[in-house]
Amino acid sequence: MASTVIKNWDNKTWLSSKDYIESFNNFLIKNIKINSNCKILDIGCGRGKILGSLRSKIKLKEKPLGIDIVNHKDRDKRINFKKINALNLSFRKDQKFDLILIKQTIHLMKFGEIKKLLKILKRSVNPKGKILIFTLDTGKNEIPTFKLMKYKLNKSLNRDKKILRIITDLYPQRIKKKFIFDVKIDKEKYLDMIKKRYISTLIPFSKKQLIEGIQEIKIKYSKVLRFKDKLICIIL
Repeated sequence: MASTVIKNWDNKTWLSSKDYIESFNNFLIKNIKINSNCKILDIGCGRGKILGSLRSKIKLKEKPLGIDIVNHKDRDKRINFKKINALNLSFRKDQKFDLILIKQTIHLMKFGEIKKLLKILKRSVNPKGKILIFTLDTGKNEIPTFKLMKYKLNKSLNRDKKILRIITDLYPQRIKKKFIFDVKIDKEKYLDMIKKRYISTLIPFSKKQLIEGIQEIKIKYSKVLRFKDKLICIIL
């Protein structure tokens, strides 16, 4: 898995808001069968707020398992957490999951690593269980950007298209859905997210590039940003 560490994607952003988490979990419940007996694994869980909320919502009997390469001190206590690279996962033959989530993580991996991970997870999911892979909408993405950020993001989205083709080739019966969340955020708060490199596209940027980009956004956008955060969901 890529060594790049994104520490702020779910830290005080709309992705960590109560409304977003509620909307995302409602999407899960609507599209797959989940009950209190389900065993759930989240690959790249971050602080585990989504899993923790889901556990409370459907009263899971067993704590969900979240894995990540960063051990956040403020992670949700309603989940079990393991600091590990997903490619090093190993489970007992009798340890199976009913739902496996990969949310905005798979794009950090090389193509060969993606194939390897999916093989590992297919062995670890129950016969009637599901693997859900979420990635940014590669078609009509509305994330507010500055010029260089947009160029890099489009480059990343083109790579995501190749990843989606790989998954489709491996699993032609896959189901494709879309998750859309209406975002409303103060421009100053969004600028702070950019400073903290909340999205992987921003990781390689120099401090100077970020400062110049922030100035662009200050001029380009109004005080309150409104846009749709769109994700493609692949169900295996």
